[in-house]
Amino acid sequence: MGNGLSEQPSFISNVPFFQSFHIAILGLDSAGKTTVLYRLQFNEFVNTVPTKGFNSEKVKVSLGGHRTVTFHFWDVGGQEKLRPLWKSYTRCTDGIIFVVDSVDAERMEEAKTELHKIAKTSENQGVPLLVVANKQDLRHSLGLDEIEKLLALKELGPGTPWHLQPACAIIGDGLRDGLDKLHDMILKRRKVLRQQRKKR
Repeated sequence: MGNGLSEQPSFISNVPFFQSFHIAILGLDSAGKTTVLYRLQFNEFVNTVPTKGFNSEKVKVSLGGHRTVTFHFWDVGGQEKLRPLWKSYTRCTDGIIFVVDSVDAERMEEAKTELHKIAKTSENQGVPLLVVANKQDLRHSLGLDEIEKLLALKELGPGTPWHLQPACAIIGDGLRDGLDKLHDMILKRRKVLRQQRKKR
Protein backbone atom coordinates (compact mmCIF):
# COMPACT_ATOMS: atom_id res chain seq x y z
CA MET A 1 0.00 0.00 0.00
CA GLY A 2 1.05 3.56 -0.53
CA ASN A 3 1.67 3.59 -4.27
CA GLY A 4 -0.15 2.95 -7.49
CA LEU A 5 -3.08 0.75 -8.26
CA SER A 6 -3.76 -2.16 -5.99
CA GLU A 7 -5.43 -5.42 -6.94
CA GLN A 8 -9.19 -5.24 -7.00
CA PRO A 9 -11.59 -8.01 -6.02
CA SER A 10 -13.19 -9.66 -9.04
CA PHE A 11 -16.74 -8.55 -8.16
CA ILE A 12 -15.64 -4.95 -8.66
CA SER A 13 -14.48 -5.50 -12.24
CA ASN A 14 -18.04 -6.56 -13.16
CA VAL A 15 -19.44 -3.17 -12.19
CA PRO A 16 -20.13 -0.99 -15.25
CA PHE A 17 -17.84 2.03 -15.09
CA PHE A 18 -20.57 4.62 -15.69
CA GLN A 19 -22.24 3.64 -12.44
CA SER A 20 -19.29 4.58 -10.28
CA PHE A 21 -18.73 8.02 -8.82
CA HIS A 22 -15.26 9.50 -9.19
CA ILE A 23 -14.13 10.85 -5.79
CA ALA A 24 -10.80 12.50 -4.94
CA ILE A 25 -9.61 12.08 -1.33
CA LEU A 26 -7.39 15.00 -0.39
CA GLY A 27 -5.96 16.58 2.75
CA LEU A 28 -2.65 17.34 4.43
CA ASP A 29 -0.18 14.52 5.06
CA SER A 30 -1.00 12.41 8.15
CA ALA A 31 -4.67 13.47 8.20
CA GLY A 32 -5.78 9.84 7.67
CA LYS A 33 -6.79 9.78 3.98
CA THR A 34 -5.47 6.29 3.24
CA THR A 35 -6.92 4.97 6.50
CA VAL A 36 -10.31 6.32 5.36
CA LEU A 37 -9.92 4.63 1.96
CA TYR A 38 -8.99 1.19 3.27
CA ARG A 39 -11.53 1.29 6.10
CA LEU A 40 -14.19 1.82 3.41
CA GLN A 41 -12.76 -0.89 1.19
CA PHE A 42 -11.98 -3.67 3.64
CA ASN A 43 -14.06 -2.55 6.63
CA GLU A 44 -11.01 -3.02 8.81
CA PHE A 45 -8.04 -0.97 9.95
CA VAL A 46 -5.08 -1.26 7.61
CA ASN A 47 -1.70 0.04 8.77
CA THR A 48 -0.57 2.51 6.12
CA VAL A 49 2.61 4.29 5.10
CA PRO A 50 2.78 7.87 3.76
CA THR A 51 1.39 7.91 0.23
CA LYS A 52 4.13 8.85 -2.24
CA GLY A 53 1.76 9.17 -5.20
CA PHE A 54 -1.80 7.93 -5.09
CA ASN A 55 -3.95 4.92 -4.25
CA SER A 56 -6.90 4.10 -6.47
CA GLU A 57 -9.72 1.76 -5.49
CA LYS A 58 -13.23 1.02 -6.67
CA VAL A 59 -15.34 0.32 -3.62
CA LYS A 60 -18.96 -0.78 -3.28
CA VAL A 61 -20.52 0.91 -0.29
CA SER A 62 -23.93 0.21 1.26
CA LEU A 63 -25.58 3.50 2.06
CA GLY A 64 -28.86 4.31 3.78
CA GLY A 65 -32.13 3.34 2.14
CA HIS A 66 -30.70 -0.02 0.95
CA ARG A 67 -28.61 1.65 -1.74
CA THR A 68 -25.34 0.11 -2.87
CA VAL A 69 -23.17 2.65 -4.60
CA THR A 70 -19.82 2.18 -6.33
CA PHE A 71 -17.24 4.86 -5.72
CA HIS A 72 -13.94 5.13 -7.56
CA PHE A 73 -11.67 6.71 -4.97
CA TRP A 74 -8.39 8.45 -5.75
CA ASP A 75 -6.43 8.96 -2.53
CA VAL A 76 -3.65 11.43 -3.30
CA GLY A 77 -0.57 12.09 -1.16
CA GLY A 78 -0.78 15.20 1.01
CA GLN A 79 2.89 16.19 1.34
CA GLU A 80 3.53 19.76 0.24
CA LYS A 81 5.42 18.76 -2.92
CA LEU A 82 2.51 16.56 -4.06
CA ARG A 83 -0.26 19.11 -3.57
CA PRO A 84 0.17 20.79 -6.98
CA LEU A 85 -0.86 17.40 -8.45
CA TRP A 86 -4.25 17.49 -6.68
CA LYS A 87 -5.92 19.40 -9.48
CA SER A 88 -5.12 16.60 -11.94
CA TYR A 89 -7.17 14.23 -9.76
CA THR A 90 -10.09 16.61 -9.25
CA ARG A 91 -10.62 17.22 -12.96
CA CYS A 92 -14.12 15.91 -13.86
CA THR A 93 -14.58 14.56 -10.33
CA ASP A 94 -18.06 13.97 -8.90
CA GLY A 95 -17.06 14.86 -5.36
CA ILE A 96 -14.12 15.71 -3.12
CA ILE A 97 -13.44 14.25 0.31
CA PHE A 98 -11.11 16.51 2.28
CA VAL A 99 -9.74 14.84 5.41
CA VAL A 100 -8.53 16.94 8.34
CA ASP A 101 -6.79 15.84 11.53
CA SER A 102 -9.07 17.15 14.29
CA VAL A 103 -6.22 17.12 16.81
CA ASP A 104 -3.74 19.10 14.71
CA ALA A 105 -4.91 22.65 15.54
CA GLU A 106 -1.57 24.11 14.42
CA ARG A 107 -2.06 23.01 10.83
CA MET A 108 -5.74 23.98 10.45
CA GLU A 109 -4.74 27.25 8.76
CA GLU A 110 -2.63 25.29 6.25
CA ALA A 111 -5.52 22.85 5.71
CA LYS A 112 -7.89 25.80 5.17
CA THR A 113 -5.57 27.35 2.55
CA GLU A 114 -5.31 24.07 0.59
CA LEU A 115 -9.04 23.34 0.89
CA HIS A 116 -10.07 26.77 -0.42
CA LYS A 117 -7.45 26.62 -3.17
CA ILE A 118 -8.84 23.34 -4.53
CA ALA A 119 -12.54 24.17 -3.99
CA LYS A 120 -12.25 27.52 -5.75
CA THR A 121 -10.43 26.42 -8.91
CA SER A 122 -12.67 27.01 -11.90
CA GLU A 123 -13.12 23.32 -12.79
CA ASN A 124 -14.17 22.49 -9.22
CA GLN A 125 -16.86 25.15 -9.00
CA GLY A 126 -19.95 23.51 -7.52
CA VAL A 127 -18.29 20.12 -6.89
CA PRO A 128 -19.75 18.68 -3.64
CA LEU A 129 -17.29 18.62 -0.76
CA LEU A 130 -17.29 16.23 2.19
CA VAL A 131 -14.96 17.45 4.94
CA VAL A 132 -14.07 14.53 7.21
CA ALA A 133 -13.06 15.70 10.69
CA ASN A 134 -10.96 12.62 11.45
CA LYS A 135 -9.60 11.47 14.84
CA GLN A 136 -12.69 12.72 16.73
CA ASP A 137 -12.14 9.87 19.20
CA LEU A 138 -8.97 11.50 20.55
CA ARG A 139 -9.07 13.56 23.72
CA HIS A 140 -7.75 16.86 22.37
CA SER A 141 -9.75 16.84 19.14
CA LEU A 142 -11.37 20.12 18.16
CA GLY A 143 -15.16 20.35 18.10
CA LEU A 144 -17.06 20.62 14.82
CA ASP A 145 -18.02 24.28 15.33
CA GLU A 146 -14.40 25.17 15.86
CA ILE A 147 -13.24 23.18 12.81
CA GLU A 148 -15.95 24.78 10.67
CA LYS A 149 -14.75 28.22 11.77
CA LEU A 150 -11.02 27.46 11.38
CA LEU A 151 -11.57 26.07 7.87
CA ALA A 152 -13.89 29.01 7.02
CA LEU A 153 -16.32 26.60 5.38
CA LYS A 154 -19.07 29.22 5.18
CA GLU A 155 -16.74 31.33 3.01
CA LEU A 156 -16.81 28.67 0.28
CA GLY A 157 -19.97 30.37 -0.96
CA PRO A 158 -23.40 29.07 -1.96
CA GLY A 159 -22.04 27.50 -5.15
CA THR A 160 -20.11 24.80 -3.25
CA PRO A 161 -22.28 22.30 -1.37
CA TRP A 162 -20.38 20.94 1.64
CA HIS A 163 -20.89 18.77 4.69
CA LEU A 164 -18.64 18.50 7.75
CA GLN A 165 -18.60 14.95 9.13
CA PRO A 166 -17.10 13.90 12.48
CA ALA A 167 -15.29 10.59 12.06
CA CYS A 168 -12.80 8.09 13.36
CA ALA A 169 -11.26 6.36 10.34
CA ILE A 170 -9.54 3.68 12.42
CA ILE A 171 -12.87 2.20 13.54
CA GLY A 172 -14.93 3.62 10.67
CA ASP A 173 -17.24 5.81 12.75
CA GLY A 174 -19.01 8.46 10.68
CA LEU A 175 -17.58 7.48 7.29
CA ARG A 176 -20.74 5.94 5.83
CA ASP A 177 -22.89 8.77 7.13
CA GLY A 178 -20.54 11.20 5.42
CA LEU A 179 -20.61 9.25 2.14
CA ASP A 180 -24.40 9.18 2.33
CA LYS A 181 -24.42 12.99 2.49
CA LEU A 182 -21.84 13.26 -0.30
CA HIS A 183 -23.85 10.91 -2.52
CA ASP A 184 -27.00 12.99 -1.95
CA MET A 185 -25.13 16.20 -2.81
CA ILE A 186 -23.77 14.60 -6.01
CA LEU A 187 -27.23 13.44 -7.11
CA LYS A 188 -28.70 16.88 -6.39
CA ARG A 189 -25.96 18.55 -8.44
CA ARG A 190 -26.45 16.14 -11.36
CA LYS A 191 -30.17 16.90 -11.34
CA VAL A 192 -29.51 20.65 -11.46
CA LEU A 193 -26.98 20.24 -14.29
CA ARG A 194 -29.49 18.10 -16.24
CA GLN A 195 -32.17 20.76 -15.83
CA GLN A 196 -29.77 23.47 -16.97
CA ARG A 197 -28.90 21.47 -20.08
CA LYS A 198 -32.59 21.03 -20.93
CA LYS A 199 -33.15 24.77 -20.75
CA ARG A 200 -30.42 25.51 -23.30
